[in-house]
Amino acid sequence: MLLDVSGIQAFYGASQALFGVDLAVAEGEAVALMGRNGMGKTTTIRAICNLNPPKSGAVKIAGVDTKGRRPHHVAKLGIGLVPEGRRCFPNLTVHENLVAAARSGPWTLERVNTLFPRLQERHAQMARSLSGGEQQMLAIGRALMTNPKLLILDEATEGLAPVIRQDIWKAIRQLKAEGLSILVVDKTLSELLPVADRCVILENGKSAWSGRPADLTTELQDRYLGV
Repeated sequence: MLLDVSGIQAFYGASQALFGVDLAVAEGEAVALMGRNGMGKTTTIRAICNLNPPKSGAVKIAGVDTKGRRPHHVAKLGIGLVPEGRRCFPNLTVHENLVAAARSGPWTLERVNTLFPRLQERHAQMARSLSGGEQQMLAIGRALMTNPKLLILDEATEGLAPVIRQDIWKAIRQLKAEGLSILVVDKTLSELLPVADRCVILENGKSAWSGRPADLTTELQDRYLGV
């Protein structure tokens, strides 16, 4: 198993946010991490990356326990994170953002520019001058340039114009087709479910349901995902 998360609990200070999350991602698999706002999806991602280390439970990447490892060491195990809010380096150019954390592998500058031609067109622009959608493309490209084994996307299409969302989903589908392992958080079920091999739903900081997208009935959607 490429990613194996078992029973993790996590806190923000004295406040507990995760109460037992289990999920796994196999090689070449796309897993949707789902749940209403505030149920622990972003905290789970932060725990996987050791940005908010779990107090108990275990996170293993390709069999390696991440306990006690610094976030940049976890990244070197093969995690490429596209965080919520994009978080590009605003005072660096598009080109500089892409090469800042690049590691050798199949994902090169040329390949990223082929996936997102807009980045090639704007290679000399400062990241702060890009539109929200272009910054999202840049954030994905930057993660791919680390040549990850697992790409983690936290709300990759949130707040974007419909046409840009379609561009992002097209790229995600292409990455899935090429065999990249993906853990993705998104609220757009019509786009998310066709990409996912499996779904994991969180409720109140716990894993509440997991299964295939075809098994996610309307009743389950209303129970766990409805407003």
